[in-house]
Order: sequence, then structure tokens, then C-alpha cells
Amino acid sequence: MTYRRHTIVPPYLLRRLADSDESGVAVIAQQTLLTDQSLRDGRGAQQPAAGYPRTAVSVGEAAPRREISTANNTETLPGTVVRREGDAATGDLAADEAYDGFGATWELFHDAYARDSIDGAGMLLPGTVHYGRSYDNAFWDGERMVFGDGDGQIFGRFTASLEVIGHELTHGVTERTAGLIYSGQPGALNEHISDVFGSLVKQRHLGQDAAAADWLIGADLLLPGVDGVALRSMIAPGTAYDDPRLGKDPQPDHMDRFVTTTDDNGGVHINSGIPNRAFALAARAIGGQAWVGAGQVWYDVLTGGQLDARADFARFAALTIDAAKTRFGDGSPELTAIAEGWQQVGVTAASTEPGPVPPAATDAELLLRRTGGVTGVVRERRTSLDALPPSDAKKWNSLLSSNALVDVATGHPVRDGFCYRVACEALSVDVTVAEQDLSKSQRHLFQRTLLDENK
Repeated sequence: MTYRRHTIVPPYLLRRLADSDESGVAVIAQQTLLTDQSLRDGRGAQQPAAGYPRTAVSVGEAAPRREISTANNTETLPGTVVRREGDAATGDLAADEAYDGFGATWELFHDAYARDSIDGAGMLLPGTVHYGRSYDNAFWDGERMVFGDGDGQIFGRFTASLEVIGHELTHGVTERTAGLIYSGQPGALNEHISDVFGSLVKQRHLGQDAAAADWLIGADLLLPGVDGVALRSMIAPGTAYDDPRLGKDPQPDHMDRFVTTTDDNGGVHINSGIPNRAFALAARAIGGQAWVGAGQVWYDVLTGGQLDARADFARFAALTIDAAKTRFGDGSPELTAIAEGWQQVGVTAASTEPGPVPPAATDAELLLRRTGGVTGVVRERRTSLDALPPSDAKKWNSLLSSNALVDVATGHPVRDGFCYRVACEALSVDVTVAEQDLSKSQRHLFQRTLLDENK
């Protein structure tokens, strides 16, 4: 499977800093944006060496398996290992914070939901600290968590925020369960779920109930002198910061203020404020430990098999209401609180019966690249769907709007066999598939699309 790289600081915030009158802040933000773009494009970071452990099944009693490395202020991954499971503290604050944060995240998912690591099968939890020089971000790349040290003016070290660690690792859980696409409302739900469990990691670690929790994401990232308390507030979206350099927090707290934008993959870090507030309101209304009540319902939906990768807010709301009824009973306080939480943010629960898959926009851009074969010749075409013959455009619409390619995605074609990269940013599709894994009709569609490149 091809995994998307998730950053905690969204690009629109970095672009704001890149325009700052403070040259030091602007230069670092510009460099962070360039680094983030190069990593999204698959450049700039050394891939793990052959044989690097990715997933391992636990043997015996479940326990976390952590491995922390340092990049020594380079952009080379995975870096040099400095602490493995059971090792004593290193004295390097970032490395030890990452180690402890991984442990707290593992404990929430294991102790509260009986999940053994990200994949549910004892997956190694690898992380790299001291990535780049003054790198203003942290990210999950599908295999590991990577932390920058911050610029020392706006952002401090990214290991300092426990909920950020929990947030990014939860992207790995979502990838391996519902697989929510990273665009529009499904992408905002993807971010929302990470905020939920990131906050629950911190609450459980601190022994807080829902009333005592601050419901902030990134509360320990902003340095003194910044007019703000965090990157996001789940209980009060839109109030996390209002700073001359950062701008004002753009998150809406109600569907009436939903932001329609092409930026940020359709506003995934922005519109997540709406479901975030619904969850926080529900958790406070239920009371007690949020990971036991609302958190359990959200986990049931995430892992229950009914959450489609392209679910919108209404579908997700309906699934949480059904899950609350199943787990806690009709008329239960949990069910009432969750239903009212969605109502307060203007989300009307839709039917939980699967509806038709929406077609892709006809002007969506498509990249199709074929590599491999005996000769190794690369063939590529970039086109919009409406430039294709109508029958093929319809077939691509259906294919890109389904999970068919994601289900057969692979980076390991047979020797001398063809391999295709298919990318459509409008639908957050970017996968690599081996030709032998395609159906006959899919192979013919791919071949026709490439052969028609000069027409």
C-alpha cells in the first residue's frame, strides 16, 4: 500500500510564516515548506535499508516495541538508533520524550481498546528526532514518526507535545483500518480522528477526565511571545491562536461556517474543527474518562468495517450514533450526548446504508506512469479526465472513486513486469500497482490511455 505523509503543521500556516517580515522566521518556514514538498514528491529522504523491520507480530504477552533514532540535524532517514525498547534514558530530551510518547500512545490503544500497536499485531514503533535544521514540523510517513526541533522563535521541539505524538501515530491506525482518503470531508475526518486519540493519549497519561482536559492539540509547541495556546482547540475551534505572524486560527465550529477551499487538500486541517467540537461536547456531556465513553464509540466506528474511505461528516455521525446504541443501549446517556454533540455543530446524521459513490470531477487531473518491462522504458501521460474518450473517462471516474486500486496497490512488481503509478490529487489517489494485479479490463484501460498520449 502507498501511504500518505501527514504533517502536524499544515502548509497554509507555514506559508503565512514564510511571508513574515522577520527574516529568520520566514527563511526557516520557506525551508520547511520545501522539505515537506520534496518528501511528498518522494525526494530528499533516504529510504530505509533493505531488511528494515516494518511490521512484526507479537510473541507472548503484548508489549510496546520502540526504537528511537536521531537524524543528527540531517534529512536522512531513518538515522542512527539511540534507544530501543527497555534501554535506559539517553539524556537527549527529544529522544526520551519520543520514547515516552510512543509508550503512552501504545498504552491507550492497548489498555483501553485491546489493540497491540498501530497495526494491531505488535508493529514496531520507530521514530526519528532532530530531523533537519530548525525543521518546523513533525510527520508520520506510513512507517515512522519524524520530529523537527522547531525554529526556536515560533515553534519549540515537536517531541514536547504528547498529543502531537498520539495524533501522528493515530494516522497509522486509520491507514490500517478505515483508510479515509486525505481530501475534503473524509480528509477532515482523518485529521479529526487523529486529534481525538491524540487528545485521549494525553488525558489518559495525565489521569484527566473530560471536564479537566484542555482539549488542545499542540499545546506545548508555541513559544513565549506567540499570541496563541496551541495549533487547534477541539472544544473551541477558531480560538487557538491570533498572532501577527501566524494569523488567526481558521477552524470553523459549525457547518454554517464550513470552509470551501482547494488549499490544504480541501481544508482537512481546517474543517476538522467541526467534528472535533462535536466529540469534545459529547465527551464533556457524558463525563468521566473520555476514552471510556465517546472514545470507545469512535474506536468502534474506526475499526468496525462500516466506515467507508470516502465517508462524509453526516455518514460518520450516523455511524457513531449507531455504535453508541449498540455498545451502551438505546436511550443511554452516551447515545444522547453523541447525538446532541453532532446537532450542536450542525451535522445531520445520514443513513448508515451505503449510498452511491460520487463521481470524480470531469476536469480532475490524472497522472499515469508506466515503468519496468525488459527495456525499462518509462511511459507517462498527464491529462484531465474530460480530455479522454467519454467511455474511458467514465471508467476512470468509477475506478478512481472506488478502492479498487488501493486494494491492489504494491511496490513490488514481478521481475521485468510493468508497474503503474496512478495519481489523481483531486481524489487523493496516489498508488503504485503491478500490472499482474490489474483485471483484464483495467489493463486495457491503462494501455489505451498511454497509447492515446499524442492524440
